[in-house]
Amino acid sequence: MASGLTNIFRVPELRKRLVFSLGMLAVYRLGIFVTTPGVDRKAMGEIVRSSSTLGLLSFFSGGALEQLSIFALGIMPYVSASIILQLLAVVVPSLEKLQKEGELGQRKITQYTRYLTIVLSAVQGYGIAAYLETLTTGAGLKVVAEPGWSFRLLTMISLAAGTAFIMWMGEQITERGIGNGISLVIFAGIVARAPAAAYQTFMAYRAPGSQMTELGLLILAVVMMVVIGAIVFVERGQRRIPIQYAKRVVGRKLYGGQSTHLPLKVNTSGVIPPIFASSLLLFPTTLAGWFPFLSALQSALAPGTLIYNTLYVLLIVFFAYFYTAVTFNPVDVADNLKKYGGYIPGIRPGKKTADYIDHVLSRITFGGAMYLAAVCVLPTIITSEFGVTFFFGGTSLLIVVGVALDTVQQIEGHLITRHYEGFTGPRGPRIRGRSVASGQPVGA
Repeated sequence: MASGLTNIFRVPELRKRLVFSLGMLAVYRLGIFVTTPGVDRKAMGEIVRSSSTLGLLSFFSGGALEQLSIFALGIMPYVSASIILQLLAVVVPSLEKLQKEGELGQRKITQYTRYLTIVLSAVQGYGIAAYLETLTTGAGLKVVAEPGWSFRLLTMISLAAGTAFIMWMGEQITERGIGNGISLVIFAGIVARAPAAAYQTFMAYRAPGSQMTELGLLILAVVMMVVIGAIVFVERGQRRIPIQYAKRVVGRKLYGGQSTHLPLKVNTSGVIPPIFASSLLLFPTTLAGWFPFLSALQSALAPGTLIYNTLYVLLIVFFAYFYTAVTFNPVDVADNLKKYGGYIPGIRPGKKTADYIDHVLSRITFGGAMYLAAVCVLPTIITSEFGVTFFFGGTSLLIVVGVALDTVQQIEGHLITRHYEGFTGPRGPRIRGRSVASGQPVGA
């Protein structure tokens, strides 16, 4: 492990990428403390701490909502825009055509996602501004001292600009740094709030009249360790489909005849389904500030309620299948195998191969979706059953561990490509670009 960390700084490109990512995340954390003009930060902090829904929103934004920062909307408008465009691509032929045009089409869809993010940010920013004007603390302190159209427009512009800046930072990290930039932004916000969450849990236990017991805290610690172990185990799990390549004679040389495998991850969609599901379930909170008649819906969808947990599980399952279908096309995989002379033993090339891959993928995706739902919901149910107050739920653990594993894998890919050992230790001696231990090409 220590040698793996040392090797990071021996590769100039990897070192630059890591420093760039850390620098961008530092800028993001500094922006958390830039308060939107016209807002009493102290009054807003009291209101957020007294509301479970606003507290969850603030947790995902790294405390930006509690500070009413220009980054208060976080990256959620971008996530919502991505959901909308991916859903539209299924029913709109022009967007579906763009998805199949490769890199050029993907750039166009990314551009549309940016525009829609700005629109959603402006709408949500106006809703938040109108909602802030109605907020008053128990001591009678108003969040907005001078309400009016000037405050609403200024808040809308500030929050939309903050979201646009975060979106730009995330794209820059993806392109010039290490890991997925959007996921790392969410990761940084959650990790930054983790010490405060642990402290609040301890203070809730020490508070006079608290119903939390030492047994409950012990069970909570065991559940957390089990959840982290399950996340690591499943995220690294694969279903390997054997692939055989036929022998071909090109000129005087014989090619092919190799055996390999097609790796299908148990959780192909990663942490995207919980993020998408959380984004959709938190959206009514913004609408309730704009349309007061939706306050009943906001109360029904409060985190931890039966309706919230049920919808959360259903949305996670839906987005697990949906995102897997968007990112992995069995027909294209089968066509590529057929083009290069590959086949699955016992399965005919072409449509039969595509159907077989789709069947296997559907089965393991169901297991992955159930795993995601269990990780996100079970810790909440267990803590409520044992009367434990905890501010760091299963969704947060999933995002933190999942993003950390993905980032470590990318770092290992850079190291192994340059013949350095990764975090998992030696890979064995390499002969002609292959690892004797794994039999795979270097960097595979």
